[in-house]
Amino acid sequence: MDSPDCHDLATLAIHIGCAPDPVTGDVVPPIHVASTYVQDRPGQLRDGYEYGRCANPTTNAFAGAIAALEGARNGFAFPSGMSAEDTLIRLLARPGDQVVHSTDVYGGTHKLLSVIKPAEGIASESVDLTDVDVAACAIRRARPQIVWVETPSNPFLTVTDIAAIAELTHEVGGLLVVDNTFATPVLQRPLDLGADAVVHSTTKYVAGHSDVVGGAFVLRDDLTLPAHVTPFFDEADAAAEAVKLQMTLGHVPSPRDTYLAHRGLKTLALRVERHCENAQRVAEYLAEHPKVTSVHYPGLASDPGHGIARRQNPRGVGGVLSFQVATEEAAIRLSTRTRLFTLAASLGAPESLIEHPAIMTHSTRAGGVGGVPGTLLRLAVGLEDAGDLIADLEQALAQI
Repeated sequence: MDSPDCHDLATLAIHIGCAPDPVTGDVVPPIHVASTYVQDRPGQLRDGYEYGRCANPTTNAFAGAIAALEGARNGFAFPSGMSAEDTLIRLLARPGDQVVHSTDVYGGTHKLLSVIKPAEGIASESVDLTDVDVAACAIRRARPQIVWVETPSNPFLTVTDIAAIAELTHEVGGLLVVDNTFATPVLQRPLDLGADAVVHSTTKYVAGHSDVVGGAFVLRDDLTLPAHVTPFFDEADAAAEAVKLQMTLGHVPSPRDTYLAHRGLKTLALRVERHCENAQRVAEYLAEHPKVTSVHYPGLASDPGHGIARRQNPRGVGGVLSFQVATEEAAIRLSTRTRLFTLAASLGAPESLIEHPAIMTHSTRAGGVGGVPGTLLRLAVGLEDAGDLIADLEQALAQI
């Protein structure tokens, strides 16, 4: 295809890494499932392929595609979002370093940063990065190696000013990582705003059909490891080091899964547009309902993150929202009374889902100061008719 710079993201997502097969002419490239590859002579590889843990054509095509959508050259696919996060931190930090992360993060990320990484010698601190003044004080004091941002966040949908946090992070010599799972590159390109790396749970909007578990990260072009981060493999170039690190750890996905995730990219822009439209209508309905005490969705003018979201995410803020009712008992009852919203823990697929974060996805953050209350429900608004979804919530709310 032509230079990626010549095309809109929707066009790029359909064509990048999907050239017709040169032998058969297949419009859809085949899934390469081989675990090993023939060598013409010892060490003489065909197009660089040696063994399934080292590289795979199907996986490489997907990794390159998601990198291109984020505006970069170097992308890496993983068997889950958490394995992508773990590998990225291993790449960029060493024992004695510190991570400052958003107060509101996914429960698995919270456990990784607050339990697993401290045991490996990497400390972490939770900071309200949506408040630039608070963020500035914390970052200048801690001088972290990594600042980790989710925006919009999970499950409160808070919005962080990526450009402002990037400036603060670089001021102290740190690296900014942005979890772009909720926004996707359709709505937000963190690297363009100053981030050094972007991470995704490709299980969600990227694959988009509740049938794949996967993850990915994308590195800023020409990113080099800081001087104190001794490379494992004598590669100062972060992408070259990541290739060898992933191969050594064995954090590689199934080519069948990366094929499905790559297929999902082709309709990503269209799907995200509908997710945003439906979520906006559902959020507006809930904001007016007498049994709903608060709605968290940056698309609402009343939301604290609305102003930044309009500037940072002009095409929309995604298909996830959360809301609260009076009691935990009412929240649990409501979650079991919907008919179209399925009680399940995920997001980004055609079917709408409802979940109780304090019990399901964010149990490590339940209750307490800055925790997830039992009165909160998260909706992953799908692609159904918005009127049908609102009617489903109406009948469920009538039962609490």
